Amino acid sequence: MKFGIDRLLEDPALRAPLAGRRISLLAHPASVTATLEHSLDALCACPDLNVTSAFGPQHGLRGDKQDNMVESPDFNDPVHGIPVFSLYGEVRKPTDASMQTFDVLLVDLQDLGCRIYTFITTLRHVLEAAAKHGKAVWVLDRPNPIGRPVEGLTLRPGWESFVGAGPMPMRHGLTLGELGHWFIATLKLDVEYRVIEMQGWSPGAAPGFGWPLGVRTWVNPSPNAANLWMARAYPGTVMLEGATLSEGRGTTRPLELFGAPDIDARRVVQEMAALAPQWLNGCRLRDCWFEPTFHKHVHQLCHGVQIHTEDPSYDHDAFRPWRLQALAFKAIRRLYPDYPLWRDFPYEYEIGKLAIDVINGGPALREWVDDPAAAPKDLEALTVPDETAWLEERRPYELY
Repeated sequence: MKFGIDRLLEDPALRAPLAGRRISLLAHPASVTATLEHSLDALCACPDLNVTSAFGPQHGLRGDKQDNMVESPDFNDPVHGIPVFSLYGEVRKPTDASMQTFDVLLVDLQDLGCRIYTFITTLRHVLEAAAKHGKAVWVLDRPNPIGRPVEGLTLRPGWESFVGAGPMPMRHGLTLGELGHWFIATLKLDVEYRVIEMQGWSPGAAPGFGWPLGVRTWVNPSPNAANLWMARAYPGTVMLEGATLSEGRGTTRPLELFGAPDIDARRVVQEMAALAPQWLNGCRLRDCWFEPTFHKHVHQLCHGVQIHTEDPSYDHDAFRPWRLQALAFKAIRRLYPDYPLWRDFPYEYEIGKLAIDVINGGPALREWVDDPAAAPKDLEALTVPDETAWLEERRPYELY
């Protein structure tokens, strides 16, 4: 199994079209080779490549920013002496000046397979900028660690944001290289684009079902993306960023659990099982106690639920994290009708919209949770047509 970065470094023929061209790299901490050398260091060490700049997405090129909405500055790399431009600081799109520092942008970002993960939006922005300035973009492809399954509502027109780059469901099932082809087609971009494909990626193969367990080391693509189990739960647990419940930030297992000081987690799980037991398939739920050391409910004892996908109970095709988390919200609303569930703050700089709606690309999920008469079948009726349509739409862009 080889990732795009390793194939580029190993094969001079793949690098030949880069001869005489200035190169930039868009990367983060998980941008490493098979030997765990950072891609920037490896590319700069290549004698036939001329690396002249770099870009860092949310959390920074080196991943130093722990929380969401913490900006990174531009800086000069102290080792390689090149400018590093932040795409999550004063700007979120490349500036005209930064676009003049290269001819070809190599994109080497580990994605999590979830629409809200901002590296997808950053890819869109650099493709648009490349089309404007006549630059080339190459994606050095990496696995979608949660594989091919699709889940969630499609983002609705008018709900585009930095966590919603386009009309796709929450769990899109594509690699970043494949998404690049989709963006170019749907946005009608005229841009020189190439994907250095992986070799040997089998997204349906056990035990990783997308991530090559036992073959490649997991490196956090963002500070709280600590392991594959987090990635599997994330298309659901990311919705907790729009809720008052803790998603486990400030613990050692962020985004694998949820809870609060004032809920009975056992009752919540019982209510979930009574409402839609089929939405709990493919994983184990364990009630637990935790005390966040920072973030929501800091230094308060929370009763919560951990979502376990790391043991033999995991069923890749049956596990539906978005539905599971939606069901948890519904159970809490039924048990505690007046519970202040939704956070109201400018999530990812979106003003005048509830964070939960920005996350879901529209209000439908929240409205379903808050409607006492709405049942699981009603959410299915909204969601299944979106999922079916996306499965068909994405088919021409699948490279593996």
